[in-house]
Amino acid sequence: VDGIEICSMKIDSKITSRFAHNVITSQAVNRGNVHKEVFFDVELPKTAFITNFSMTIDGVTYPGTIKEKEVAKKQYEKAVSRGETAGLVKASGRKTEKFTVSVNIEAASKVTFELAYEELLKRQFGRYEMFIKVKPKQLVKDFEIEVNIFEPQGITELEAEGTFITNELQNTIKKTFSEKKGHISFKPTLDQQRTCANCSQSALDGDFTVRYDVKRTTPDNLQIVNGYFVHFFAPTNLPKLNKNVIFVIDISGSMSGREIEQTRQALLKILDDIKEDDFFNFILFGSEVHTWKETLIKATPENLDEARKFVWGIGARGMTNLHGGIMRGINMLNAAHEGNLVPKRSASIVIMLTDGQPNVGISNTQEIQAHVKKAIEGKYPLYNLGFGYGVDYNFLEKMALENKGLARRIYPDSDAALQLQGFYDEVSNPMLTDVELNYPENEISDLTRNSFKHFYDGSEIVVAGRLIDNNQNHLTVDVRGEGANDALSYTTQQDAEETAKAFQEQEYIFGEYIERLWAYLTIEQLLEKRIAATGEEKENLTAEALDLSLKYKFVTPLTSMVVTKPEDYDNKDGIADKPIEGIDIFTTVLYLSIQFLNFFFLFTLSTVPQVSYPHRSQPTWYTSVDGDPHFIISVPEKEDAICFNINENPGAVLNLITDPVTGITVNGELIGDKRANSDAKIQNTYFGKLGIANKHLDLKLTVTPEKITIQNGNEKTGFTWLDSVTLQQEGLTLIINRKRNVVLTMGSGASFVIVLHQVWKKHPLHQDFLGLYTLESDKLSEQTHGLLGQFFHPIDFTILEIHPGSDPKKPDATMIVKNNELTVTRGWQRDYRIDPKHGVDIPCWFVHNNGAGLIDGVHTDYIVSSLF
Repeated sequence: VDGIEICSMKIDSKITSRFAHNVITSQAVNRGNVHKEVFFDVELPKTAFITNFSMTIDGVTYPGTIKEKEVAKKQYEKAVSRGETAGLVKASGRKTEKFTVSVNIEAASKVTFELAYEELLKRQFGRYEMFIKVKPKQLVKDFEIEVNIFEPQGITELEAEGTFITNELQNTIKKTFSEKKGHISFKPTLDQQRTCANCSQSALDGDFTVRYDVKRTTPDNLQIVNGYFVHFFAPTNLPKLNKNVIFVIDISGSMSGREIEQTRQALLKILDDIKEDDFFNFILFGSEVHTWKETLIKATPENLDEARKFVWGIGARGMTNLHGGIMRGINMLNAAHEGNLVPKRSASIVIMLTDGQPNVGISNTQEIQAHVKKAIEGKYPLYNLGFGYGVDYNFLEKMALENKGLARRIYPDSDAALQLQGFYDEVSNPMLTDVELNYPENEISDLTRNSFKHFYDGSEIVVAGRLIDNNQNHLTVDVRGEGANDALSYTTQQDAEETAKAFQEQEYIFGEYIERLWAYLTIEQLLEKRIAATGEEKENLTAEALDLSLKYKFVTPLTSMVVTKPEDYDNKDGIADKPIEGIDIFTTVLYLSIQFLNFFFLFTLSTVPQVSYPHRSQPTWYTSVDGDPHFIISVPEKEDAICFNINENPGAVLNLITDPVTGITVNGELIGDKRANSDAKIQNTYFGKLGIANKHLDLKLTVTPEKITIQNGNEKTGFTWLDSVTLQQEGLTLIINRKRNVVLTMGSGASFVIVLHQVWKKHPLHQDFLGLYTLESDKLSEQTHGLLGQFFHPIDFTILEIHPGSDPKKPDATMIVKNNELTVTRGWQRDYRIDPKHGVDIPCWFVHNNGAGLIDGVHTDYIVSSLF
């Protein structure tokens, strides 16, 4: 592609005792006559830790080095501020992270990329699963996936499949397994890779998945190697425990439409799977809390039929009384146990689904966490499902982990009902409660988690640790748990010699695999504990996880891998970080709107030049206009958002805010790109000049990307963005944060923050521009208007008749707003406040034609003749 040929790509996977070590090697050559940029672009499982990366250019190797994140960031801070480094890893899908490196190489030069990562495969539904993302983007002469599995217990089943596998490609998957060894290879020829006989496009695009399971002649398996041990516990043929399930469901207004329909579908399917001896109930929370029954009831056929009728009638309305809903469910479950309404030998579970944030009743998340933890008292797990991107995922995860459960994101796609049902299936068959695996305290140290509230059918408990005496060659373990009919209690033993016999086929084993498995599991659990920890405990957990990450060279949320490149052709070094699931930008936006405003109003960029921030600390911004005039109006009553564009010519001045009572006006003048973009139907425009005036104080502030000018009566004072200034005079406070932002407060009215966006000076298209953020807009009067100001007043809307649109991923609907009936499209718009380079998608209903029918009048009504 573009003169770059990928000669070979090999994905080599070695799995020993569930621990996978994967190496992706890709070789490319520049067939052009001039130097060109070569990209190495792969997707990895989110559960994996990168352990190594290198690139070799014409025989010279450039390795990646793993360092403490803060050290790596400081080392490259100057380069980052100049836009000279790149973040190499970012979340790219439900299960994946994308690792991207590019390098410029000379004509006829070769480059070999090599990336290694490791993960512990989890057992679900009776099988271990490893998936490999396949997407070479061009035909590759030598393409191969090779998987070697070694399991000392023996392999009972092995399969491999690909979402892109056609009948012809199916024959290229070679699979063999016998006793302890399994082998899979996939090596399609060039012709087999083609989408059609004469096509040059590659058919290799999708997931390649390997699944297998091991023999289980005993309930567990204990392995000891070089002073470390791992203990796998997965008993079979146990009688199933009865379960008691409380479903706590968010039915606030933002769940209306597809979300509530998918929730109904999932609950109906779950009702089909509930067993007759189980107990259950539904708690619904919007502004109020509603229960289906006053207590848990048995899943008899008659009760299930009644439950189905109830589920069919669930509708969405109101706000989000999350605290009331979850506490009602916990109290009901507690009362059922205290009153012996449910069997003593049974497993209790709370499953909560929400798509927003608490805004009725107790809305402080720390207070909710404390109440929930005190009420549950460790008696049963809480599972929190976050629907979409409007949730505070950190809060849901902390609360679940504190109560022996976990959080899971439900992605707002067409298969959301299947995602909900799939999660329920994972926890629907508890076999044991209160499982403990006890090891002799005087013989072992650094033990991973060894007590578990529930053991579910088809899963596996894994415990690892270190023997105090490296020469010790045996270990005894006591296992206890509570089953459906009686207590489970037995002792298991293993010695190192037995393990050694099982591992005689050395060619399948990589390095100190059990030690690395122990390190991986320990780091994973330390990071999990760290989520809910505070103060000194959090510091200690962080230090311990960091030490292990550095020792074993794992890229975790606490470390970064610095990738160095040759200095020719403007190559830029990069930093690879581990993305974190819980950081939700929309969460921050929505929370602020609920806490401080009747609603929240935000403009962001629809097309953004590359922006670099030397520093990340930012003030809290409640309302904003930034870049290509793109508006997002968040309506917390609905936990939803409306968005629209304003397309106008460079040179136009738009009135953003006018308040006749405080005398404040804000206008912005548009600039365009340096030259027209011939590929774009609509040309980008940005704010190149902002004017803020207070006529009562005779004050005017003019801001451009070059300078800041204050006019007080006839007196003018000028500053540049290189100044650091704090200026106070009657009715005015002005703070200039050098090359970052200006903070302005005028009289008793609102405050404003103007942000400087700087782009690469030699960029062929883009130029520097400004963003405006409004603080304390509640200090403006009810008569405030303007493109921004009109939305400082409450707004209501109704969504009807959701139906497929021209884009299958973006349904259309009818919106009733301001007595107008508009056709709107469900989509996502980018919020660049926190991440100015990449932005974050915010879901919203898009109003077409410059906001016609939503804004008062038409957009040209807001064009004014001058800045003041």
